[in-house]
Amino acid sequence: MQGDRRVKFSAVYIERAIAEHELVQRIIARVSGAPIITIDRYGEVFNRAGQNFRIQKRAPALILAKKHGKTVLPSPEGYGFEQGRGFYFSHMLNCLYDCRYCFLQGMYRSAHYVLFVNYEDFMAGIDAEALNHDEGTVFYSGYDCDSLAMEPISAFCASFIPFFANRPESILEIRTKSTQVRQLLDFQPIDNCVVAMSFTPEGASKRWEHKVPTLRKRLQTMKKLQRSGWKIAVRFEPVIGEAGVEAEYERLFSQTFSALSADELHSVSLGEFRLPAQFHKNLVKLYPDEDLLARETVQHDGMLSLAAGGEALLEALEDRLFSYVDRSRYYRCA
Repeated sequence: MQGDRRVKFSAVYIERAIAEHELVQRIIARVSGAPIITIDRYGEVFNRAGQNFRIQKRAPALILAKKHGKTVLPSPEGYGFEQGRGFYFSHMLNCLYDCRYCFLQGMYRSAHYVLFVNYEDFMAGIDAEALNHDEGTVFYSGYDCDSLAMEPISAFCASFIPFFANRPESILEIRTKSTQVRQLLDFQPIDNCVVAMSFTPEGASKRWEHKVPTLRKRLQTMKKLQRSGWKIAVRFEPVIGEAGVEAEYERLFSQTFSALSADELHSVSLGEFRLPAQFHKNLVKLYPDEDLLARETVQHDGMLSLAAGGEALLEALEDRLFSYVDRSRYYRCA
């Protein structure tokens, strides 16, 4: 999904109640060749029993729906940088990419993409949380999806950048692996938006991050954003412990900070591979031959991580990282 190429879906499901919504009409005009099916609620398709995530991932559908209930939720402990109260909001469920370690494949029955088009309700939820807290608020986008990967369809930036531009007391973090930043570059940069790109070493990315743009392309994209005046952040995660990983990260750090100005970064983080134990079980069922999922694990409070990782590895990587980045810009993602 590069540039303005039209995205193809196996079908487009539209909830009856939002069929006339402006964003829905805009999306229909961009999607060609896919059957359009009207439904009452997205759960009829997304939550039905007997689905196979792995098979659906080959030809996913797009489901256009309305988000009901709470649109903005407290961010998980340790998820983001320490700057005000943290919340996340998910305008989409599922991701265009196909990373073998991704918890979404263990959480959802369906690989179809759900796009909640009622952005106005997300905005109302953001305003309500900002009013409820005297200190600054940080809103993370990209927890249940990739914020930018489907930008030509979702118009996420086109909607939320002007919204946050008028709310300088609130911070937006856009978490992504996408090079889809044309819309961002069309805007004047705003001080309270951080574009955070996730990176793993090149070898790990080739093995496990299917459909993700190459490291070189993503670094070029971040360089463009930084030169254009946008605040950018680097997320080295998930860290997957294995033989030779420290040397791989040394190479990745060198590649990253040769392309980007470390002194101008908003923040840098490391985060270990970890996910709920039940999600890991679901992933093993989906990909029984995947070496990554067969490795020895450790479990604590229902969260599972690789035995080859742990504190010693993270500290070793931090020591290497601090030769490139000032400690004041760093945090560890729990």
